[in-house]
Amino acid sequence: MQLTPTGRLLDTPQGRDLELTRDIQAPIEEVWASLTESERTARWFGSWTGAGRASATVRLTLTHEDGHPEADLTVIGCEPCSRLEVEAFDDHGRWHLEAWLTADAQGTTLRFVHHLDPEVKAASTGPGWEYYLDMLAASLTGNEVAGFDDYLSAMTLHYERLDTAS
Repeated sequence: MQLTPTGRLLDTPQGRDLELTRDIQAPIEEVWASLTESERTARWFGSWTGAGRASATVRLTLTHEDGHPEADLTVIGCEPCSRLEVEAFDDHGRWHLEAWLTADAQGTTLRFVHHLDPEVKAASTGPGWEYYLDMLAASLTGNEVAGFDDYLSAMTLHYERLDTAS
């Protein structure tokens, strides 16, 4: 299985954004449900409890991490089948994330953005997001996904280079 990084760093007025994209061969409504319905997010990232709506806070449990860590996740913005923006705080810091969806003839394009805090390096987050986004796509298409360690070894150098270039 060929693992090719899609992440790039973008300078913004607020700092740096890590942006990754996926073309997923599934209808936009299915991709949206996989981003917003707890039983579907559990398949690729984590389950959550609470009222999943804008301005609400839900409790996220990472289902694919050792120990199943938990964090509060605040829904900042939610535009069905278009955009989801969330923010979480945990032992590793702040996670400000956005997902943008667009439909096309082949399925759905997902543009995922992690708004990085100044001290956060792309090398510490990029390979993980590559893994999770491939897990998301696989939860919809049935494709196989390599192990997390394979993502680390295949993609860390790409993200280290992004960090040194910025």
